[in-house]
Amino acid sequence: MRLSKRVQQLSPSPTLAITAKAKALKQEGYDVIGLGAGEPDFNTPDHILKAAKEAMDAGHTKYTASGGIPELKQAIIRKLERDNRLSYQPNQIIVTVGAKHALYNLFQVILDEGDEVIIPAPYWVSYIEQVKLAGGVPVVIEGEEDRQFKITPSQLEKAITERTRAVLINSPSNPTGMLYTKEELQALGKVCVQHDILIVSDEIYEHLIYDDVQHVSIASLGPEFYDRTVIINGVSKTYSMTGWRIGFAAGPAEIIKAMTDLSSHSTSNPTSIAQYAAIAALTGTHEPVEKMKEAFKKRRDYVIQRINSIPGFACQTPPGAFYAFINIREALNNSNGKYSTPDEWAAALLEKELVAVVPGSGFGSNNHIRISYATSMEQLEKAFDRIERFVKQG
Repeated sequence: MRLSKRVQQLSPSPTLAITAKAKALKQEGYDVIGLGAGEPDFNTPDHILKAAKEAMDAGHTKYTASGGIPELKQAIIRKLERDNRLSYQPNQIIVTVGAKHALYNLFQVILDEGDEVIIPAPYWVSYIEQVKLAGGVPVVIEGEEDRQFKITPSQLEKAITERTRAVLINSPSNPTGMLYTKEELQALGKVCVQHDILIVSDEIYEHLIYDDVQHVSIASLGPEFYDRTVIINGVSKTYSMTGWRIGFAAGPAEIIKAMTDLSSHSTSNPTSIAQYAAIAALTGTHEPVEKMKEAFKKRRDYVIQRINSIPGFACQTPPGAFYAFINIREALNNSNGKYSTPDEWAAALLEKELVAVVPGSGFGSNNHIRISYATSMEQLEKAFDRIERFVKQG
């Protein structure tokens, strides 16, 4: 049976692949430690679970509007006002089946064949594939490690062509955890305004920031930025609701309408019960979030200390998200030719020490691996004992 060309060009997600392999080994009885999956290890907070149960008891189990129930749209609007100092109307909001779905719909409605989207590297694995699925061309800009992997206005300027439709900014970043400052966003935004380029701002990790730095939404820096920005966000990471699949986008009404029309012919609507749970997440207490952040910060500090004590490893301290993007180039060079790429190194680590990490190739780097510290301290200690042993054995 013949498959479509657009599907044949897709690359499998390395994060999902490594997670699936780790789970398979666990099911066979092996003591595998998974540091691959990008999801909090905490359960969804009780008040959110209660809201979902109440929604079911109230009979909220039917179809909803394709773009989300009005109550959730209002909760999103209040959240954007409270957290980002941004004002939106309901027709500028769409609720989607996770933030990934919001990105997918966005690229489908703004790109024609051959249109270009500028994507800084390292990048989240699905950005590239989603642009290709929409017939677009990903244009990758390399973020230098000594600049915290962040791109500069001059790099952005040089990458722009007559086919450039959008630039994607992810802050805090997956996989690096790095964060753009207000000044850096203003400088990049000015280039986008000058060339009339859409800004796609992925802010899914905005509340997972640990140091004395602040998240800034580029849309809040002036009307010229607001008018050409689509914000992508959701409840998955902040509220430990990855399986509930609720994301949202906020932006120009004509783009949001097109995304909503597309949803009406694909997903119909996000899950009704999950939408009511998301209302509780966005309007309820943030105490569970703060407790989760406190635990993540302790884990991050431990992980960075362990990483930088291992010969051949180097990692900057990420201010946000729950990942460490580890440069292992020196460790590869010291392996006596056993491993030439992070992919080979990660496969051997899983086979010999039963620790699952994600090679950097899926994020646009052949020098790094990504680990998630969204697991218990006990598991992290055991994992890094194994990793350190593996590295010292060459």
